[in-house]
Amino acid sequence: MGDILVGTASWTDRTLLDSGWYPQTADTPEKRLAYYARQFPLVEVDATYYSPPAEATARLWAERTPAGFTFNIKAFSLLTGHPTRVSALYKDLRPETDKKNVYPDDLPAQSYEEVWTRFLSALDPLVEAGKLGALLFQFPPWFTIKRANKQYLLEVAKRCAPLRPVYEFRHASWFDGDNADETLAFLREHKLPYVCVDMPQGHRSSLPPVLAATADLAVMRFHGHSDKWTSKDIHEKFGYHYSKRELADWAPKLRELADEAGQTHVLMNNCYRDYAQTNAKTLAGLLDAG
Repeated sequence: MGDILVGTASWTDRTLLDSGWYPQTADTPEKRLAYYARQFPLVEVDATYYSPPAEATARLWAERTPAGFTFNIKAFSLLTGHPTRVSALYKDLRPETDKKNVYPDDLPAQSYEEVWTRFLSALDPLVEAGKLGALLFQFPPWFTIKRANKQYLLEVAKRCAPLRPVYEFRHASWFDGDNADETLAFLREHKLPYVCVDMPQGHRSSLPPVLAATADLAVMRFHGHSDKWTSKDIHEKFGYHYSKRELADWAPKLRELADEAGQTHVLMNNCYRDYAQTNAKTLAGLLDAG
């Protein structure tokens, strides 16, 4: 069985800071990250989806964590085809527009290329420190299974090389009927890591909990099962605490997934108060016990 790293998708969420999970002595960003890194070997940075990272920030992350710690970085919204706030773009690349949000086609080709270059180069300190794990490309609910989108997956892999993009889909077409086999076969053929998910079912963005390793790196993200999944309040959307029984049922499945990969990343994305942290600690203990 390959290594399994367990972590969470945030260490700075406001409700987490209010929950009391951090000791009172962890009263600065530096101390909080250091404390987190003593509890878990892995964290996912979601803030980079909303605004591209600065190289200076990535350097601080590298300096404030121990050797062997791993950061997964969520790709900037523009690079996954999501609407992106004009104010989130680099100042010199912002188009002259009255729109609040833009898409890739709203930028000149050279500006779009520059966003890619700056996003990836900002991660150099993590690469140099050996602390960059994967780049999470979470695609929008309208990113369906079709030839052009498959080609974009290959384009992303080429742009990111030698860094490792991993792919999370949010449209049921990728796993509808025979498409499930087609999707997994395509990813395996090109050694593109699939992001497995546990999430509420019955929504346009819902994918079934298919556990499969399509490359030497496997990723599992737990989104919870909130009955307010469609809420625009992210804390209502992700405010779900897994029971120990639920996590115990997942542990053997995750060990089977790890049998198929060299390394497996397991991330709790139920980021409300300390739900993700306590669930991650419980799950890590169950995996160790197994």
